[in-house]
Amino acid sequence: MDKNKNILLTGAPSSGKTTVIKKIIEALGFPANGFYTEEEKSAGKRVGFLMRTTDGKSGYLAHQDIKSDFHIRRYGVSIENIEQIASCSIMPVNDNIIILDEIGKMECFSEVFKKAAITALDAPNIVIGTITFGGDDFIMGIKERNDVEIIEVTLNNRNDLPQLVLKKIDNR
Repeated sequence: MDKNKNILLTGAPSSGKTTVIKKIIEALGFPANGFYTEEEKSAGKRVGFLMRTTDGKSGYLAHQDIKSDFHIRRYGVSIENIEQIASCSIMPVNDNIIILDEIGKMECFSEVFKKAAITALDAPNIVIGTITFGGDDFIMGIKERNDVEIIEVTLNNRNDLPQLVLKKIDNR
């Protein structure tokens, strides 16, 4: 297996990282487990972020109406949902590909999530995910792992990335 078995997309906010992940999930010819995130809008304005697992579970990652000790801008972060939905969904299962969207500031408020992310990355399973552009020491440590390939999503390459990533998986 390729030493860079984990493929993490990074890029500026709204660069298309999650769109690339969703297109990869749709086209995957392999069993997968994990989660991706989506913005929730009301009257054209973003009000929160939903997590959706590949097996159909969903819940808020963060929302402007969530009361929490953890906030990013106006969004309260749901540590409970991160731990009960995201963290559980990225546990290695058989030879499944693990979808991990995303390793970001909100998710990393949870120590349980951070441990689950490391477990996924350390497993023999291929991980396809996203990681925030900047990051704290934990996030930077993941970016520096020798089993991680980081690909930046840009306006110029985002339409080609799903096929590129799928080809990399086929070659592993």
